[in-house]
Amino acid sequence: MAGLPRRYCGRMSPASRYTYLGPEGTFTEAAIRTLPEAATRELVPAVSVPAALDAVRNGEAGGALVPIENSVEGGVNATLDELATGTPLMIYREVLLPIAFALLVRPGTTLEAVKTVTGHPVAQPQVRRWLAKNLPDAQWESAASNADGARLVREGRYDAAFAGEFAAATYGLTPLVTGIHDAENAETRFVLVGRPGRPAARTGADKTSLVLWLGDDRPGALLELLQEFAVRGVNLVRIESRPTGEGIGRYCFSVDAEGHIADRRVGEALMGLRRICPKVRFLGSYPRAGVDPSEVTPLRRGTTDEEFAEASDWLARCVDGRA
Repeated sequence: MAGLPRRYCGRMSPASRYTYLGPEGTFTEAAIRTLPEAATRELVPAVSVPAALDAVRNGEAGGALVPIENSVEGGVNATLDELATGTPLMIYREVLLPIAFALLVRPGTTLEAVKTVTGHPVAQPQVRRWLAKNLPDAQWESAASNADGARLVREGRYDAAFAGEFAAATYGLTPLVTGIHDAENAETRFVLVGRPGRPAARTGADKTSLVLWLGDDRPGALLELLQEFAVRGVNLVRIESRPTGEGIGRYCFSVDAEGHIADRRVGEALMGLRRICPKVRFLGSYPRAGVDPSEVTPLRRGTTDEEFAEASDWLARCVDGRA
């Protein structure tokens, strides 16, 4: 079993086990513990995003929580690529977690004594200005995760690590400085991923995720994809290109759209994309984190389910000679 350490594979049934990007003390662990069902699940850290998702694919875990987007750095490439390739998976929920770092050190270490620092590569852009101002001569080296950086500090490999303040107790470190961030209100978006099944129930404040492949590299090809959304009043909240690995200039597009696949406007957009794209991967429809249905902007004229149904009925009457 490649996804989880062997010592975890026989404890509970896979459906009762969630895995996450570890080790213990990561922001991903903090995010997964915000889920209501976390209290009744065995939470198992994985060494990487691919390992966490492979545990679900292999039947070792019922779900995996992984980071997918950061408000400072954008998409998390490892997650985007894993969801676009391999055995299909689906997103059932998202979690938004505010991100602020602490500088964790061994007890007794002063700021003047910090010559080497570590953390996850995504953390560096979020603390770059703070580093330049407060530790201009410190050498940065990347770690597999922020929590792993804390472990390396505990082992004496580095003087300090940028991680969540909550990781200090786990690794026997001291938060020398807290509340570090270059961007106010920085947050990371995480997704709960499982095997394909029925999408989460429609709430009225939903998001639909897709991966789209272009058929031909020609002028207007991307515009044709976007028009499938635009003409039906479907708003895109994120679109990113990712290389397919098939050669320079070959890309797929990771897309998040407002709405649920059960909404007529979204369903018809997906049907239109399926007609013109050589490949469409549906990654799920699920509730938007932090958005109440009452806060959703009203749909423009002609894009409600009722208006789609009325137009369909009108067409049927035309065909039957009853228009």
